[in-house]
Amino acid sequence: MKLIVKTTFKHLVAALVFSVSLSACKEDGIGEVDDISGLGGDEWVKGPVDQWILDSLVTPYNISAKYKWDQFEFGNITKTLVPPDESQVVPLLSTIKKAWTMPYVEEAGKVFYNKYSPKFFILSGSNEYNSEGSITLGTAEGGRKVILYGVNLFKIKGMAGYDPARDSSFVKDWFLHTIHHEFGHILHQTVLYPVEYKNISKSLYQGGNWINWSDADARRDGFITAYSSSAFDEDFVEMIAMMLTEGKVGFDKLVNSIPAGTSPHGVTKAQAQAALRQKEAIIVAYYKNTWKIDFYSLQKRVRGSMNKLF
Repeated sequence: MKLIVKTTFKHLVAALVFSVSLSACKEDGIGEVDDISGLGGDEWVKGPVDQWILDSLVTPYNISAKYKWDQFEFGNITKTLVPPDESQVVPLLSTIKKAWTMPYVEEAGKVFYNKYSPKFFILSGSNEYNSEGSITLGTAEGGRKVILYGVNLFKIKGMAGYDPARDSSFVKDWFLHTIHHEFGHILHQTVLYPVEYKNISKSLYQGGNWINWSDADARRDGFITAYSSSAFDEDFVEMIAMMLTEGKVGFDKLVNSIPAGTSPHGVTKAQAQAALRQKEAIIVAYYKNTWKIDFYSLQKRVRGSMNKLF
């Protein structure tokens, strides 16, 4: 499963694209490829980053992370990607641990988390750009491996160049949303959500046409994001990700922001809000009945950890 957004999702990716384009024009010799650090292969002298991964992820949760470069880990070798800056690795993984791992461990227990969490993170410094104008933020493969893109754009409080007005929402919408989205896929692929969920907005799913919508347009039809209107499963996990990363206050604000009137598909404000509330109720019940998790308590833990980060 992939989490995809339009290229207009955040303007700061443009700087990265421009930088890559300029560097691609240079024709300087690269010397001996074997001497370039981080390009291919799994053997290297272990350093502080590897020790942090071992102590913080591998030992307690049996989760590994690969940041040394291996193009073949990303499936499509025709894509132009760059390695992650090693200085980004620990801050990123630490943030994910604080805002995803620990809330689930504290709420559902370590046994649950260790059983269902993905066991392998692959990191790409740049984003994966798609031909129709979208960006792939992350992928989950078989519930075991998660690929995260755009690592070199990551910034949190305390890092050079951090801008709270820009970067806090970027980290929330990009990285934390992605991991909660992909973990939602792992859960529903393990135990499917109630079939009633598919009937709430059954006639309104857009497939690939979601890219022509804004999130605000999608909410007028009862979808929490434009991408959630692409398919049943994406709708389900986008709701999970948005409810957790926005928190109850933020989620309620989004639902209440739907304007009066009727959408182009004939959905009224009341109907759109009712659809989102029905989806919310099914997700809360699914977490309780299937996983014995109090979703609203989990939601508080996620938002509480995020508030400390930003």
